[in-house]
Formats: sequence, C-alpha cells, structure tokens
Amino acid sequence: MSAPISAAYSYCEAVTGAQARNFAYGIRLLPVDKRQAMSALYAFSRRVDDIGDGTLPPGVKLARLEETRALLGRIRAEKVDEDDTDPVAVALAHAARRFPIPLEGLDELIDGVLMDVRGQEYETWDELKVYCRCVAGAIGRLSLGVFGTAPGAHDAARAGEYADTLGLALQLTNILRDVREDAANGRTYLPTEDLAKFGCSEGFHSERMPAGSDFAGLVHHEVRRARALFVDGYRLLPLLDRRSGACVAAMAGIYRRLLDRIEREPEAVLRGRVSLPPHEKAYVAVRGLSGLDARTITRQSTRRRL
Repeated sequence: MSAPISAAYSYCEAVTGAQARNFAYGIRLLPVDKRQAMSALYAFSRRVDDIGDGTLPPGVKLARLEETRALLGRIRAEKVDEDDTDPVAVALAHAARRFPIPLEGLDELIDGVLMDVRGQEYETWDELKVYCRCVAGAIGRLSLGVFGTAPGAHDAARAGEYADTLGLALQLTNILRDVREDAANGRTYLPTEDLAKFGCSEGFHSERMPAGSDFAGLVHHEVRRARALFVDGYRLLPLLDRRSGACVAAMAGIYRRLLDRIEREPEAVLRGRVSLPPHEKAYVAVRGLSGLDARTITRQSTRRRL
C-alpha cells in the first residue's frame, strides 16, 4: 500500500475513533483491511451527517449534499486516485477497489439526510422505516460488502435483508436515545400516530412531560418494535465469518444494552444522552468475539419463528 493511501486510511481511522466510539469498539475486532474499509465508510458517512446536522442555512446544506453526491459519483467512476487531496475520498476509493461495496448505499444515506434538511416528519412506522433504511439500513448493506458472507453459509442470499433490518434496529434505538437532543434541534422522528396514541404530541422539550401523557408507554412500545428488529437482524450473524460476526455482535450488543437501559428508565432520555461506560463496552466486545451474544440472539430468533 502506498504512503498516500496509508495516510488516508489513518485519517479515516482517527475520525472514527474520535467521533464514533460505539462503532470503533466493534471494528477493532476486524482484520486490518476490513477495519480500514469500515473506517473509510464511516468517515464519508460522518461527512454527510455533519452537513445535515450543522448550522448552515438549508439551501447551503442542500448544495453541499449534492457536491458530496458528485464526489461519490467520481469515486464510483474510479476518477479518484491516491494523489487526490481529499483523504476520505482516497480511502473510500481504495476500499471500493478492495471490496464489493455497494456504493449506491451512500446515495441512500444522502437521500435520508436530505429528508432531515427538509424537515420531513413521519406519520406512521412504515414512513419512518423508509428514512431508517436510508440512514442506517443502507449502512448495514454497505458494511456487508466489506464483511462478505462465510463460505457455504446457509441462507446467504438473505444476508442483505438481515443487515438492513439490523440497521433499522440500531437507528430506532438511536432515535429513542436522542429524543431530547433532536427536539432541541427541531426534529421529531417517532411516528406522529404513536405520539398521539400516548399523549406525547407536544414533543420532548423538557425533562417533564405534560400531565396525562404516557411517555413510558410510548418508549416501551418503541422498545418492543426495536427488539423484534434486533431478533430478525441477528440472523445475519451465522452468515458471517467469526471476526466479522464478532464485530457486528459487538456493535449491536452495545445498542441492545442501551435499549435495556432505556426500557428500565424511559425518562432518562429526557435528561440527557444515555450511554454505556467504557468497561461495559469492552465486556460486550469480548462477548461478541466469543460468540456468546450471537448464540443467545440466534436462539431467541429460532424460538420466535417457532
């Protein structure tokens, strides 16, 4: 590997380590080439998200997103080489030559962030699923391009479907964790029909919900939905090689534990972001590497089908 490409990957790994601690805990279980490719995917995705979450006027955000889409087109057309001045583009272009990454998934991510910029709301879960598939399901499918499936894996043809579903589970957990922060930024992702059902249509702008609302009921409703998605999405794990499966199990395991905490104390998300301490994340990573979480969730998935 040339020095410019190595430097580009180092930059992407630094971005990942600084801005995505949960993600970084998972990908450290991968071999170097896959870890580098996942860091490149994350760094590009982070750039897209930062445009959507930033303070620029909406019109400028739209223009920046289309510029990023044009850069993605150059990468797809193999018009970015190691002499390019953008390290994220250099790393992603090299990763796409190494692995069969479906780069159209990054187009979907841009589409999802465009929904954010336009202030789109979601009446039903089916509508919210479209958004979640763009911003998280697509990342699952992109990651699968790096992981690949294990030789002779049963049901490998459905791996993309399972990766997509696991992405939905992670995103719904994110939405629950960030309800207060998103509300402060003028965004509400939970379906409006669910908010109305539980008397929470006024939003989440303080630590105390209005009298008569059932915030805990709303959270438990969404937690059940997320758990069902996790069970289906974990069917991906037996289709991956050991280290890729450990990576996915570690990342998903961290979010499942976040979901557990949110379920136990729903109001905590109104006070601030719920997170896991580093030692618990490390414990989840060890369980992922040992296959314990994968076996547990696979058994749950089997019982659910029966």
